[in-house]
Amino acid sequence: MRSIKKILFPVDLSEVSPKIAPYVGEMAAKFDAEIHLLFVARILQHFTSIYVPHPSIKNFEAEVVQGAEKKLQEFVQEQFEGGPCKAHVILGDPAEEILHYAQAEGIDLIIMGTHGRKGIERIFFGSVAERVVKKSQVPVLTVNPYAKLAK
Repeated sequence: MRSIKKILFPVDLSEVSPKIAPYVGEMAAKFDAEIHLLFVARILQHFTSIYVPHPSIKNFEAEVVQGAEKKLQEFVQEQFEGGPCKAHVILGDPAEEILHYAQAEGIDLIIMGTHGRKGIERIFFGSVAERVVKKSQVPVLTVNPYAKLAK
């Protein structure tokens, strides 16, 4: 088995992210691994085709990134007590950027939550976790944030 020294934790900064954080912290502690947190903000480029001015979209994307960076730092402080984490915010397609980041940074394990979207929501948004699991070159641990733990 390959050693695990870098764990990627993609977050969406929703109510789900704090439910996955304990799993990430526990795995990082067991393997003495570095945690990489990644928030991917969706690119809004496709809205230029419906007459939204390009500068407006770029300004909005910049504000989203700036707000996400602040929120991500707060998340690190709350969930990992300011421990050894690298936190990044980037623009793009979430699944593609997670896979690209994992390869570029030499990530050994990806831990991410599942949302369990169904119906029309799944058709529109798809499953980022499913796409990552299918295409990842490293192991992916998915956690259902709503599952009840047996005691």
